[in-house]
Amino acid sequence: MSDKLVRTLGRWTLAGLVLNGILGSGVYGLPSLVAGKVGPLAWVALILAAAAIAVIVACFAEVASRFPGTGGPFLYTRVAYGDFVGVQVGWLQYLTRLASMATNINLFAIYLAEFVPAVQGWWGKAIVGIILLGGLAWINIRGVKSGAWLSNVLIIVKVVPLALFVVIGLGLVLARGAVESVPGPALTAFAWADALMILIFAYGGFENAIVPLGEAKNPERDAPFALFVALVACAALYTGVQVVSTLALANPAAHPRPLAEAARVLVGPAGAAFMVMGALLSLIGWFGGAMVATPRLTYAMAEDRVLPAAFAKVHDRYRTPVVSIVVLAVISMALAMSGGFLSNLTLSVATRLVVYFLVCCAVPVLRRRDGKDPALPAARFRLPVGPLFWITGCAFSLAMATRMSQKEFWILLLVVGLASGNWYLSRRGRQS
Repeated sequence: MSDKLVRTLGRWTLAGLVLNGILGSGVYGLPSLVAGKVGPLAWVALILAAAAIAVIVACFAEVASRFPGTGGPFLYTRVAYGDFVGVQVGWLQYLTRLASMATNINLFAIYLAEFVPAVQGWWGKAIVGIILLGGLAWINIRGVKSGAWLSNVLIIVKVVPLALFVVIGLGLVLARGAVESVPGPALTAFAWADALMILIFAYGGFENAIVPLGEAKNPERDAPFALFVALVACAALYTGVQVVSTLALANPAAHPRPLAEAARVLVGPAGAAFMVMGALLSLIGWFGGAMVATPRLTYAMAEDRVLPAAFAKVHDRYRTPVVSIVVLAVISMALAMSGGFLSNLTLSVATRLVVYFLVCCAVPVLRRRDGKDPALPAARFRLPVGPLFWITGCAFSLAMATRMSQKEFWILLLVVGLASGNWYLSRRGRQS
């Protein structure tokens, strides 16, 4: 399929796509969650998480440098382990996006409550989710141009409010002096692990951003560059946000809208309103992009028999993947109502960790086939220091996955079972 795509993406454009994939709206809610685990040392957790993710990104960089085509982790794992594992990864990536949608619905309601306190309840969140997802689903059913236009118009609000928050906030904090922090929680190994688990959500998304490598000018060379540039930029911005929140608020963990509260302390009500509007617009922009991209992913997976054929059904008039769009909205809404911000965030991270583990393990699997499989391209980027990177990446992913709850474990098991059943039926259908 990739040979039919026009290769127009340069290395900096690709880096921008990865940056946009990583830089999500969750940063508006994460400072309070991380501070609740490790207190004022949350900025240290951000740096540790960036270092850990850098190891995983390095493994992705080597694996991605072998493939000039479009596909991302689904393609990598299918080549490394076969169709069965590739199908599992495809389904898990879909679950990741569903859980991320549910996470951000909760975050949207949390920030909207600054203006409309009534949405903090279950029914308020339900009404917000129905209006938001229903409206975006309707827009995208009517045509991809409408959804893509909305995403492009709102994408800039991801960066501008956060950059202003860091630059102006640091200036004001340095001029006035930091507030005295309240004592943080006990710093146990489990507390640090839980903080890192939360922060994987902040740094996740790079694996989706490298899917369109089939449209890059020199994907094998530019993928490693784009991954590392985007990760460094995000780590710097996230750390700045956490530092300002920690210095401006005595206890960031006590505020569900930490950036808005920090802006209120530093600038006043106008600052809080600005950050709330930035969060809401950023979330709408994220939802707009997800509503464009995810249904096309499930449509392609259905065309390839990775998902049931119904996901490939298109609207008779608008020629859009109507079933994929509706299913995305309905399941995301159900997950949002069945769990809160942290619960759905953990589910999203748990599914990502399984994918990260499999891609890290793919490094030695593919290396062993070098020179033996003529169909496998050689790696244009090779990790140094022997097996250190992929072993560390596998160990970190596995260790973090142990922090998932029973609920997340059973949901993962259910999805793996459904994926296995669909793979078996699809395989039997092809053989017959």
